[in-house]
Amino acid sequence: MEMDLNTLWFLLIAVLWIGYFFLEGFDFGVGILLPFLGKDDLDRRVLVNTIGPMWDGNEVWLIVAGGATFAAFPEWYATLFSGFYLPLLLILVALIFRGVAFEFRGKDQRRQWRAWWDRAIFFGSALPALLWGVAFANIVRGVKIDVIRGYHEYTGSLFDLLNPYALFAGVTTLVLFTLHGAVFLTLKTAGEIRERARRTAGMLTLPTAGLGLGFLIWTWLNVAAVDIDGTDVAAGSLSVAIALAAVAVILLVRRGLEGWAFLGTGLMVVMVTLALFLYLYPEVMPTRLAGGEALDIYNAAATPKTLRVMTVVAAVFMPLVVAYQGWTYWVFRKRISRETFQAVDAA
Repeated sequence: MEMDLNTLWFLLIAVLWIGYFFLEGFDFGVGILLPFLGKDDLDRRVLVNTIGPMWDGNEVWLIVAGGATFAAFPEWYATLFSGFYLPLLLILVALIFRGVAFEFRGKDQRRQWRAWWDRAIFFGSALPALLWGVAFANIVRGVKIDVIRGYHEYTGSLFDLLNPYALFAGVTTLVLFTLHGAVFLTLKTAGEIRERARRTAGMLTLPTAGLGLGFLIWTWLNVAAVDIDGTDVAAGSLSVAIALAAVAVILLVRRGLEGWAFLGTGLMVVMVTLALFLYLYPEVMPTRLAGGEALDIYNAAATPKTLRVMTVVAAVFMPLVVAYQGWTYWVFRKRISRETFQAVDAA
């Protein structure tokens, strides 16, 4: 992997997606688990407030990843968002409803009001968790791209995106984010909710490991049928690391070492995402069309001057964003429980 500005920005975009999935992943998991771990309204109030101060900051990583892709690789952005228009629209609508639900849930005490917004949080978390896996699997697998009137365009249909490999990937990310959220709750809550989250994490770990391992093996077989290079070998080796991380999570959860367990599920998210980008490099959107032309980090890139300016801006502002978000997590680091809100309500 030769390091030039095109490669650098490919790696930076990979880092942004890794950050997004690591942080937003446990947000999705908490939302998915809301109807299962929240036995009553007070339980659900606790669950929502574990991510209440952070969820919108976590979504900044998605916005920056999209903006960076648009600026650094405009043709990748254009082809991706035109070809994947409907799935990405569904993700956007789900995220909007989810964000509104976090803000509106507590505005009324009526049971039906809160139940409606609780459902919005669940579906607004589960749908993106599923569709992000479908989208990224299709990118790695390759889609029908051809050059039309001088531009790379997606020539397939929605049903081409709903192939068995992509759907399997969607189930994998759905379960992985759910596990990530369960372990986060063991770290962030106390009392009975924490115990429920710990039991749930224990039940999800082995299925998650199996799905993650199976997905990366399937990905390896897809790549091996085409070509293999050094980055593909590195990505394939991550399959073993994911299995080891899953075993570690099981042991850490049982021993009550929630912080280390959360680091373990986070590493699983990081390794799956990193493997996908390693499989892609140097392409950004492979083509499955006979005679078609794939998009790579060179024919999809902006001008060298644009990449140089972006590099300077990123070097200045990225550390500030990371520092601010780290400070936010430090401020809201304490556990919360039913008693926390009972004391607030009594006051």
